[in-house]
Amino acid sequence: MADVILKGRAFKFGDNISTDHIIPGRYAHLRSNLPELAKHAMEDADPSFPQKVNKGDFIVAGNNFGLGSSREHAPLVIKMSGVSAILAKSVARIFFRNAINQGMPVLICDTDKITSGDELEINLSRGIVTNLTTNTQLTFGKIPQVMLNILNEGGLIPYINKYGDFKL
Repeated sequence: MADVILKGRAFKFGDNISTDHIIPGRYAHLRSNLPELAKHAMEDADPSFPQKVNKGDFIVAGNNFGLGSSREHAPLVIKMSGVSAILAKSVARIFFRNAINQGMPVLICDTDKITSGDELEINLSRGIVTNLTTNTQLTFGKIPQVMLNILNEGGLIPYINKYGDFKL
């Protein structure tokens, strides 16, 4: 299988970004209109994020990203906003699983040397993040092939629809 390469700009956030930061509660009425809800992704953590994010960009965070309620919509609206991956020091387990199910890569790595605006290139297959701005590299744990397959299909439902079962 060919390497999966993602390129984009980093948006840096701190620790303890909750699902309430990702999907502000005041927009709960938009859960049946996900494209509209995605226009408000992350705005409680950075009010300008929805206007600045471009297709392919990355969310870069500290510890405990995605804590809080197990809203499946949280990683989905991040994906719909244009973000292609989330990099964090640690992630809430339920958020991690929901993200993979929605086709959103979540990479656990040391994000200290990444700043907002840095241009990144991520090789999902090899577990390497290259910071093109600073010409440095960092690594993340190798993603199991079954998870790469789910991500490549756009999430768990498209994967199951295509294959009917897990091909381990």
